[in-house]
Amino acid sequence: MYQATLSRRSYRFNDLRQLMAKASPARSGDYLAEVAAESAEERMAARLALAEVPLKTFLQQVLVPYEEDEVTRLIIDSHDAVAFAPISHLTVGDFRDWLLSEQADSAMLAQVAAGITPEMAAAVSKLMRNQDLILVAKKCRVVTRFRNTLGLPGRISVRLQPNHPTDSLQGIAASMLDGLLYGSGDAVVGINPASDSLPLLEKLNYMLDDVIQRFAIPTQSCVLTHVTNTLRLMERGAPVDLVFQSIAGTEAANTGFGINLALLAEAQQAALSLNRGTLGNNVMYFETGQGSCLSANAHHGVDQQTCEARAYAVARRFSPLLINTVVGFIGPEYLYDGKQIIRAGLEDHFCGKLLGLPLGCDVCYTNHAEADQDDMDTLLTLLATAGLTFLIGVPGADDIMLNYQSTSFHDALYIRELLGLKHAPEFADWLVKMHITDELGRLRDTASNHPLLLALQGEV
Repeated sequence: MYQATLSRRSYRFNDLRQLMAKASPARSGDYLAEVAAESAEERMAARLALAEVPLKTFLQQVLVPYEEDEVTRLIIDSHDAVAFAPISHLTVGDFRDWLLSEQADSAMLAQVAAGITPEMAAAVSKLMRNQDLILVAKKCRVVTRFRNTLGLPGRISVRLQPNHPTDSLQGIAASMLDGLLYGSGDAVVGINPASDSLPLLEKLNYMLDDVIQRFAIPTQSCVLTHVTNTLRLMERGAPVDLVFQSIAGTEAANTGFGINLALLAEAQQAALSLNRGTLGNNVMYFETGQGSCLSANAHHGVDQQTCEARAYAVARRFSPLLINTVVGFIGPEYLYDGKQIIRAGLEDHFCGKLLGLPLGCDVCYTNHAEADQDDMDTLLTLLATAGLTFLIGVPGADDIMLNYQSTSFHDALYIRELLGLKHAPEFADWLVKMHITDELGRLRDTASNHPLLLALQGEV
C-alpha cells in the first residue's frame, strides 16, 4: 500500500503497478485500460508517493508475474548488481535529482545503464518535465556499428524508408535514390513490404544489396518482414544485413507478434554467421510503440509507457544496431493528440537511452489523430536536441504504403542545418566522394549525368 496526502485529502494506491499507472501523464491508452488517474490531483499524489519509493523495490516487487512472463524473468535474471551499486541507495525522486546533476555525466550514465531496469527508468520519467527528459537523454551516449558508425556526438542519421503500396521495384528504387541524393540513408535503407511473398522479399533484398554494393555505400539494408521470414531468406542465401522485428514489453504481447526470446536469439546468431558487417556486428533492428501491449490485451494492468520501457529490455538483450519507437503510429486510441505524442516520444527516447540503447524515433501520426505536421516539427526538434540517434526519411513525409505521416528527407536537412548535426562519418565521406554534398555537408547541385540519376533512369 502506498499513500500521499494532497490538499488535506489522503490518496491510497494498492500496489506498485497501480501507483505507476496513476503517476503517468494523461494519455488516452491508459484511460482506455482504466488504469489512469481520475484527476490531476490524484496524479500528483501518486507522483509524490512514487518519489519516495526506493529503486531496490523494483527488484523485489515485479509488475508482471515472474512465473508467467519471460520478459520479467529476463529483466530480473540479467540485472547487473555491480552496475546498480552506485545508485542502489536512491529513491525514485533521488534518482531524478542525481540524473540531472553534474555527477551523472556520459561516462557515469554508461556505467550504471546495465543496473537500471525498465521499470526504474519508467518510474523516474513520470517525475520529470519535458526539459528533464531532454537534458538527461542528451548526456546518454550509445554507439553501434555495422557498415558505419551510429550514435556519435554531434551527429544524427536517417532511415531511408522507400515503401511502395505494391512493392514495385522501380518505385522503391526511385524513392531510394531520391533519398540518397538528399543525403539520407546512413542509418539503414529499410523497406516495409506490402507482401509476405518470400520470392518478392528475396528480390527486395537483392535489389538493396545491389545498389549498396554497386555504389560502395557505407550503410546497411533491411526488409522489415517478420523474423521467421528473414530466417527463411537467410536459409535461401539472400543477402540479409539486419534482422528486423517489432517487439513488446510482455511475453503475451510478443506471443501475439509470433515471437519469443529464443526465436530472436536464433535469428541473431544466423545473421552473425553471415558476417556481412565491416565495422561491427550489431545485426538487429527493432521497432516498438506505446499501446502495443494494450492492443493485444496483454498489459497485465500495467500502464502503456511502462510496458513500452519493458520492451527495451528485450531489445537490450540483443545489442541492436537500431531501435525506434513508432510513437504516433498506433493511433489516437493510445496517444490522442499532438501533446500526448510529443510527451510519449520524449519519454521513449529518454528511457531507451538511459537503458543503453541506440534509440531513434519515427516522428509520426495517423490521419485520424488530433495532430499535425507542426506537432511533428516540435517533436523532431526536441528529440534532435536530446541526441536522437536517427529519424525516418519518407518522400514528402507521406508514407503511401503504410498510410501515415512521418518525416521527410527535407526534415532531415532542416534539423542538420538548425543544430549543426552531421551524418555518420563514413556516410558523410561517401556523400562528398559522390559529389552529393560538399566538405561542410551541404547539398550540391546534382548533374544530369550523376551515376545515381543514371541508375534511376533504368540501370537498377
